[in-house]
Amino acid sequence: MGQRPLILVSSSTQKEGYEFADASISLSNRYSEAIVAAGGIPVIAPCLAAKEIIAGMVARCDGVMLTGGDDIQTSLYAPDLPKKLAEKSGPPEPERDVAELQIIDEVFAQRKPLLAICRGHQILNVALGGTLIVDIPTQVPGALNHRQMERKMEQVHTVTLTPGSHLARVSGKQKLSVNSTHHQAIGQMAGLLKPTATSEDGIVEAMELKDEQMLPFLISVQFHPERLYDRYKEFLALFNAFVGSCAETHSKKV
Repeated sequence: MGQRPLILVSSSTQKEGYEFADASISLSNRYSEAIVAAGGIPVIAPCLAAKEIIAGMVARCDGVMLTGGDDIQTSLYAPDLPKKLAEKSGPPEPERDVAELQIIDEVFAQRKPLLAICRGHQILNVALGGTLIVDIPTQVPGALNHRQMERKMEQVHTVTLTPGSHLARVSGKQKLSVNSTHHQAIGQMAGLLKPTATSEDGIVEAMELKDEQMLPFLISVQFHPERLYDRYKEFLALFNAFVGSCAETHSKKV
């Protein structure tokens, strides 16, 4: 058995952490557990907006996973929003926003596998020039309830996958039943990306690169597979495919 690949995992900021009430990072263990289950080793990234350090972290790891969390600053994708709509966006994490934008730059510069989840799905679109729906209930009349926080471990609605997409091939499905804990979503999609899953109300639930050759692996999802992988094989298959790509990247370095 070869050496397990190292996966760089983004984290949230926390104003007052457990130790000394300092500014800290926070991350659900579910992400790390899913990576370990698929054969990888998670390496948690601090929220340091320092390009040289981030470039070094990405270089030393074999792949990157962008995780969920709070809303992205609206100034990054819609600086002229009406005040009432801008107020629908939650408290920003500016250090995290800058750090993750730099991580995404390095992923493309260094050609590393990328799995983006929920907030990660959104900031990937912003980083590549897209926009977001600031608040689904306000901007999408008749939309499903996409923010079911109390059911975060449950499958609450169905998404339809694009036939032939990487996600469809990996999961072996044309439809997935997913959890849903977000109130924002993809607005205008970045030019490098294409939708590969949508919910019945038209919300983009997964994206991939139009040109799959740009990176060894890129799947971006709006739902949380790390909360479903241990009960539903199609979500473990997603992590297996991602970590497998990271293992191939590692073998090329050795």
